[in-house]
Amino acid sequence: MLVSAVLVGLLAIVFAWAGDGAQHGFTILTGRWPYASLVLTPLIFVGVAALTRRFAPDARGSGIPQVIAASRTVTHENEGRDTLGLLSVRTGLAKLVLSVGALLGGGSVGREGPTVQLGAAVMVQVHRMFGGRVTPGVLIAGGAAGVAAAFNTPLAGIAFAIEELAVAYEQRVAVLVMGAVMVAGLTAQGIAGEYIYFGRVASGLPLATVLLAAPLAGIGGGIAGGLFARCMLALRGPDGTWKALLSRRPLVTAGLCGLVVAVIGVASGGATWGTGYEPTRALLEGGDSAYWFGPAKFLASLATAASGIPGGIFAPSLAVGAGFGDLLTPLFAAEHTGAIVLLGMAGYFVGVVRAPLTAVIILSETTGSTSVILPLFATCLIGDWAGGLVCRERLYHALARDFLPKRDGEPSAAEIR
Repeated sequence: MLVSAVLVGLLAIVFAWAGDGAQHGFTILTGRWPYASLVLTPLIFVGVAALTRRFAPDARGSGIPQVIAASRTVTHENEGRDTLGLLSVRTGLAKLVLSVGALLGGGSVGREGPTVQLGAAVMVQVHRMFGGRVTPGVLIAGGAAGVAAAFNTPLAGIAFAIEELAVAYEQRVAVLVMGAVMVAGLTAQGIAGEYIYFGRVASGLPLATVLLAAPLAGIGGGIAGGLFARCMLALRGPDGTWKALLSRRPLVTAGLCGLVVAVIGVASGGATWGTGYEPTRALLEGGDSAYWFGPAKFLASLATAASGIPGGIFAPSLAVGAGFGDLLTPLFAAEHTGAIVLLGMAGYFVGVVRAPLTAVIILSETTGSTSVILPLFATCLIGDWAGGLVCRERLYHALARDFLPKRDGEPSAAEIR
């Protein structure tokens, strides 16, 4: 566990450096030639999709559904042999490289989901190397360590493991999870420093404001997030209405989705490309942004996810939520702008992921905010309810079905593709 967690922390730092470098390079290129993305982005999307299908089909998409699927097949007798490819060294490293490639093309993807899959793959492979038994707890610990190292949020890693990955697994897994999270987080923190991911948001909210803002952010954000999840399942879910059509010509699909991302990026002046970290931080700090940023980022993220290329939706979802929160700020006092944007992030993110405790802790840790924890809890609980009305299935758990071994008489994922 110690060796695995250190490696997860180191790989998360390498992934962050590579991803930031790729996104910075794309920004410089499009700054000089604004319309270059109309050709470059579709080509890179097609290239990444082709490489994924040829060399690492299990690396497609977010990465979190793969860990959930693998953890469901691991037993004492069968250490996940049916889902071995999901967490192999080849798949983990391919996930890192291909996700960086997606950022190099301006894809609206995040690093957090891929780091979860990479962390679980590292944990599994190191356990096997030392002759240790692979249990569901090993996979969960690796995924949790990935979240902690990617966001620099140790508590969020634990919450994510309990709320999203583990679900009903035994409580003793928590000890392994906490150990892996702390070691990976300290490794990443020791190299990158004690930074706060989105910067500090210090403003609190008076009770009267909370009573209005929390329901607005929770209901509106939850509905919007649930809509994203429902569209995602329709496009790429195991029973998706459009999945067969998109899978019929996957490279054409990737190219068209890349063109959509490029057009939105050009129209938005580049605001929708990449993870969305910079616009999100600017909004939390009270900066100005066009009110169409949230909807534009929503469409760019959906098009990127529909393309089938590797990449997470954590960071893009937080960026969309920030844009949604920005739409609410004119209703409140200017000094509360940052806190209102934060509530918008919470409502939308929970609507997509349906993990309210994880959302509260991630947003508290990434902004250094303690004064808005109770408003965040209220918003997340409302957002979880509202998101469930729009999309009853939890997104990651529904997508995980695509990676489970087929039952007798059912077509395999490869046959569907």
